[in-house]
Amino acid sequence: MNSADADNDSPVFPPENHDHRHCVDEALANAERLCRERGLRLTARRRRVLELVWNSHQPVGAYDILEAMSDEGRRPAPPTVYRALDFLMDAGLVHRLDSLNAFVGCRDPEHPHAGQFLICRRCRSVAELDDAELQRAVNAKVAEAGFRAETQMLEIQGVCSRCRD
Repeated sequence: MNSADADNDSPVFPPENHDHRHCVDEALANAERLCRERGLRLTARRRRVLELVWNSHQPVGAYDILEAMSDEGRRPAPPTVYRALDFLMDAGLVHRLDSLNAFVGCRDPEHPHAGQFLICRRCRSVAELDDAELQRAVNAKVAEAGFRAETQMLEIQGVCSRCRD
């Protein structure tokens, strides 16, 4: 999702010279295919909201999406954007980062998974992890506590290597 893969397939923050248009194009093509395969309706508005979420590797808020669409002359009502975001989350195409009240595109929408995110406090870039070992450890601790998790999102805030340098 919001990370580029290194040669060893480990998640990293995208490099500065990264071709982000490729990420957007690939995310939209995957969304169209997955929705078609799942019998879901990816309307033009939902597709545009997804494209705006994917416009960068930084989380985007619903009101940022509204503003961008207003600048395009579309001016949807806030519930319209929230409904589109709900659809995209239910379809596994975007994740909501609760700590930021914002959304990021999912890098692997074909496989349902709990979100694990590294969030840079300086540049606001986000890298999505999909670490099965980490997920197993969390699930074990949840079960050990006798708790039944309904949703799960791990958000780790810090500073990416590019901002540290």
